[in-house]
Amino acid sequence: VQLQASGGGMVQAGGSLRLSCAASGRTFGSYAVGWFRQASGKEREFVASINWSGDSTYYTDSVKGRFAISRDRAKNTVSLQMNSLEPEDTAVYYCAAAKIFGSVATLFDYWGQGTLVTVSS
Repeated sequence: VQLQASGGGMVQAGGSLRLSCAASGRTFGSYAVGWFRQASGKEREFVASINWSGDSTYYTDSVKGRFAISRDRAKNTVSLQMNSLEPEDTAVYYCAAAKIFGSVATLFDYWGQGTLVTVSS
């Protein structure tokens, strides 16, 4: 499975961005997908994940109600819609795939290259 994240950019606080994770590989449909982020000088943290079928999602508390993860199984993509962005959301965002649905980074076997999100105040 190969993953490619895109959609990052610069936005003002309160704005929105939509990240996309495009996957290749015939088995991608059986994987859960997660989004993680790493701000400068900080450790990588979990943001959101979605199970293989798309009917279960999980979010870290700080993004609940603002971010929404979804997947299009026909297109092999997973999206992260980010609304009401805050400067604290500034980070490099990574998508990752795992056989097990969860939030722990060590569960994830495959990682994309990351896309930078910058939120200005």
